[in-house]
Amino acid sequence: MAKQKNIFVCQECGNESPKWIGRCPACNNWNSYVEEIKITGKTNARHQSPENKTSRKPKPFSQVEAEEYSRQTTGIGEFDRILGGGFVPGSFTLLGGEPGIGKSTLALQLALDINKDILYVSGEESAGQIKMRADRLELSNPKCLVYNETNLDEILLHFNKEKPSVLIIDSIQTVYTPLIESAPGSVSQVRECAARLLQAAKDSSVPVLLIGHITKDGSLAGPKVLEHIVDTVIQFEGDQHLNFRILRTLKNRFGAVPELAIFEMKENGLHQILNPSAYFLHHNDQDLSGITVACTVDGYRPLLIETQALVSPAVYGTPQRSATGFDTRRLNMLLAVLEKKGKLTISNKDVFLNIAGGMKIQDTAADLAVITAIISSVTDQSVNSKTCCCAEISLTGELRPVSRIEQRIAEAKKLGFTRIVISSYHKNAESKGIQVLKASSLQEAMQSIFRSND
Repeated sequence: MAKQKNIFVCQECGNESPKWIGRCPACNNWNSYVEEIKITGKTNARHQSPENKTSRKPKPFSQVEAEEYSRQTTGIGEFDRILGGGFVPGSFTLLGGEPGIGKSTLALQLALDINKDILYVSGEESAGQIKMRADRLELSNPKCLVYNETNLDEILLHFNKEKPSVLIIDSIQTVYTPLIESAPGSVSQVRECAARLLQAAKDSSVPVLLIGHITKDGSLAGPKVLEHIVDTVIQFEGDQHLNFRILRTLKNRFGAVPELAIFEMKENGLHQILNPSAYFLHHNDQDLSGITVACTVDGYRPLLIETQALVSPAVYGTPQRSATGFDTRRLNMLLAVLEKKGKLTISNKDVFLNIAGGMKIQDTAADLAVITAIISSVTDQSVNSKTCCCAEISLTGELRPVSRIEQRIAEAKKLGFTRIVISSYHKNAESKGIQVLKASSLQEAMQSIFRSND
């Protein structure tokens, strides 16, 4: 006989407690416990006894045959690339991002671009609203079925009946199962619905794409078990005030991690940016002081990004240190190295740093470009627009080597740069068509960069 009891569940990690406590002992988050009703003694399709299941015997690894599968392309090349070539049959993919960033737009574009039977389930919009967005995207797919439902049992019923090629759920926080008496979006509901959808995907070999919201701290909403059970986790990033969007792979059982794809948001939907480096370079052939091009790598993709610096006398008593798209703490470290090893006095000056296009740089290979832009602004000397920088700066002022130097040089050459400054530790880094300038220290690098302007 089914019984029910009240428990408290942490909304961050899913830890259960018989009573409310202020701080979760598992994830150390405060005020994250919410009261829910737990049903015990009720069986469902996922909790059958072993006698009712097909018996399987363990076998040696040498007797296991590798499965052969063909990936299913989506019609959007950049999305296929971050997946590793397309959807794998039976794969379970989670797409997360902030509200209004374009998750539903991307999911609808996928549904209308794939020329196969698609079941698009929306719990947030009506069928008429989805039709209005499809008209704005100027896309159509007569094989795409739109279903407005939040009950998981009804969704699985039509999923088994229609047998689509891809199932899209928008979003997992709106879906609920009657087996659990808690509100949709709670930890128990998200965990149970995701587990049943996973079982349906594996049994039918149909790819399932889930759309998930993120919390205020930027992590995917729901329990962490949701990220563990899915095959692929894709983060949708970007600023609502800017046009570009970034798809970043955080987990992929069938492809490379991390991988990166960049899109531009327009009136008729998301458009692929096949050459992101050219998208972030705006000053063209003008030689302006305070501007340097950094050759970075995000995931496995090399990117050339414009770095802008402005150094001016401090008007107020305390000099300001401001950075947009770059770690302020690392900027302070580089300024200390520049003043100690570069013999340049900037302690009484304001320093403003900006990464063009709203991009955020985590790669330490941008250190040399940041310092070069600052020196260029202080001395009012321009850096040749055909020169880019790629090196990490140590606390001793030494230029440290960076990874994937061959790919970085090839990307700079492809975009028409004639010089690239790297660390002298890269002994065999050479390429025809571009001059590779090697330096071992900050002073030597500055001599090479500003001498090349002559």
